[in-house]
Amino acid sequence: MKNYQALEKTQGEYKEWKVYLLIGKDCPFLLRDLLASEQLAVVFGQAVMNVLRVFIGSPYGLNLRNVLWHGFASPQEIPAKYCAMLLFLTAGLGQLLETYLMQTKCILVHRPYVTFMSLDELGVFPDLNHETLSIAEELVKLSSFVLKTMLPFWMAALTAFKQSRYADCVILLLPQLEVGLRLLFTTTNKCPNRLLTAEMLAKHLDNEEVNQLPAVLQEPTMEFLWDFLNHQEGPRIRDRLSHGEINLEAFPREVANQIVAFAITLLCRFSDEDMFAFKVVINIMVSEDFFSVVLDQYMPQNFYSSDDRIDSVLTERLLIELCDTHICTLYSPRPVLETVVVFRKISTQCHQVSEKVIANTELRYKQWMNKTLRSRQRHNYLRMLNSIKFLSPVLRLILVLIALELVNIHLVSKKNPPEYQQYLKFLKSILQYTENLVTYTSPEKNKWDETMELTNKTLIRIRKICDRKLMLMQLNGLFVKSSEKVLL
Repeated sequence: MKNYQALEKTQGEYKEWKVYLLIGKDCPFLLRDLLASEQLAVVFGQAVMNVLRVFIGSPYGLNLRNVLWHGFASPQEIPAKYCAMLLFLTAGLGQLLETYLMQTKCILVHRPYVTFMSLDELGVFPDLNHETLSIAEELVKLSSFVLKTMLPFWMAALTAFKQSRYADCVILLLPQLEVGLRLLFTTTNKCPNRLLTAEMLAKHLDNEEVNQLPAVLQEPTMEFLWDFLNHQEGPRIRDRLSHGEINLEAFPREVANQIVAFAITLLCRFSDEDMFAFKVVINIMVSEDFFSVVLDQYMPQNFYSSDDRIDSVLTERLLIELCDTHICTLYSPRPVLETVVVFRKISTQCHQVSEKVIANTELRYKQWMNKTLRSRQRHNYLRMLNSIKFLSPVLRLILVLIALELVNIHLVSKKNPPEYQQYLKFLKSILQYTENLVTYTSPEKNKWDETMELTNKTLIRIRKICDRKLMLMQLNGLFVKSSEKVLL
């Protein structure tokens, strides 16, 4: 499968370059259409393209790429000569492309690899240790989630992880996860004829009946699959690996760790040996309270003061209670997903402001005590301290606000289109405010007066929206009374 990644990157780079030369013309989206294009035949020759189409480009040929990436083939079913042929093809394509570039005097600009951002936010499971991996190797042999013919793939994936070959591990493991999920899909929905065409993440079957797999896997599992594999803002691991967009040598351990840990939980759930399942679950239990960590980061204790307009203890208690509320976003309508994205961006900016202000405050305090601040720096430091007293409760207000809105997120579907657009516009104005805060409060800018002016305008905007009862929590009478004191 690594050969396919190299092949697709070569053809993908040519595709991007050709789009640049053929401005205004559509470029094929599917691999089989790309391989059938006249442009590639000009570069590589029609005979070479015909061979590629036989091997990887059409369901009427060997179709090795899809057969392997979707987990249809066991190790014994792929002859070694196919692997050798693909190696020669990959090397030969590079030589043909180099010859073509020399003849045409063209310069091929390589596509940059995808870089995974905010890896710490992907951390659902803790770091796997050697003991957990050893238990997992035994569990693979016992779990009904694993087809016995596919056992070598599972063992090779775990071995690759131990050897720090994280890309190899994920490349081997993703197709096997699909095989296991496809088997569960056909079993739970009683449709054995769909084993080769199962759409595991779909809400409904072809006959409009409800897909029973989400009920079996349960919502957290489905959300993990959706976030890691499908969501446009997620890492889309399989998509990017299979299209050659990731540097295999620099594949992050954090991503592989999450995929392997997730696979282990599925092995546990569908294991006949409770002893093994119990030992693995104990090993991967999270030792820290996630929400407590988040609250500590968002609302640092040294920001609190006894005369805060929003009582810090009540605020923290309210946030903890809200964060413990389960919110379903699986198969949610577009307005819900759009709104959640804005909420997440706002909270990220608030977090960034808090971190920057804390770091800057600590630095300036040390310099103040050591008497190393210049006159202008002392003045900025005093302005910052005065501003923090006002800025801290405002940030907590925003966090409480979006937490309350998130609890009532599904009420956004009750808004008519004009109301929804107005509501979304308001949220984006809050996002713009928090983004400006990140800039204004940086040590390079020190725009504390402007920060206070901007904050006052934002508070007025929030008050107007609340007075007009456009907030989601105001559509739910259960939350209005409990939140009025905090917000107003």
